[in-house]
Amino acid sequence: MVTSATPLWRPDGWGAVTRVGLLVPHADVGPESEVQAMAPPGVVVHAARAPFGAMAAGGAMDPTIADAPARAFAEPPGIDEAIERLAAAPVGAIGYAFTSSAYLIGAGGEAAMLARLRERAGDVPLTAACTAAAEALGALGVRRLALVHPPWFDAALAERGAALFGDQGFEVVSSAPADLPSDQRRIEPAALYDWLVASVPDAAEGVFIGGNGFRAVGVVEAAEAALARPVVTANQGLLWALLRLAGARDRPRGYGRLFGAAG
Repeated sequence: MVTSATPLWRPDGWGAVTRVGLLVPHADVGPESEVQAMAPPGVVVHAARAPFGAMAAGGAMDPTIADAPARAFAEPPGIDEAIERLAAAPVGAIGYAFTSSAYLIGAGGEAAMLARLRERAGDVPLTAACTAAAEALGALGVRRLALVHPPWFDAALAERGAALFGDQGFEVVSSAPADLPSDQRRIEPAALYDWLVASVPDAAEGVFIGGNGFRAVGVVEAAEAALARPVVTANQGLLWALLRLAGARDRPRGYGRLFGAAG
């Protein structure tokens, strides 16, 4: 029997105002960790996992990501089946949280992939990391762009990233992997912040930090203050797009200018 002395019920997650979904590599916890950390109260993140041939159990990867498995991740049937299962849950929008495949297949390839996946997602709105990033940067008025990539991206993949954003009308003034340890678990916010402050060229109007498995959202606010320019990351941009697609009203605080942009 409930009495006046009974403690209030503890939050149990059922009262979420908005639920968003993420499609992630099978052993990568980075995207959902960052997106949930940023999410405003009442927004809950649910992830579906698809096989990624370059990632072992526990999230271990080679120091440099190979093109073939990154490209294959965007192909059926793995992600198609995962999207269909996730869309069966009561989520308001789904985000494809994988940057490197978009670099390899280009903006047109990501658009074609999204069109294919929308057939499996039904009525659930769907976006992808680089599509969301381009929209986010546009909403911030950024045209001259510095691209920062995870240390496990090689120079050739960084060039493909520059081509992707160039094809969407951005002037890419620099594009390089960050000079940090090539291990997800060894990336520290302070080191990324120092690298950004030392490396982003003055010609850039804004910064995009690619790689959904790259620990980055914690430095956005501090980096924007130091650089006096907007900073967008793969996961931050994806959450911004997902909240809009899901019709959520609240926005995160403390994670950069983007969440004040109407888009």
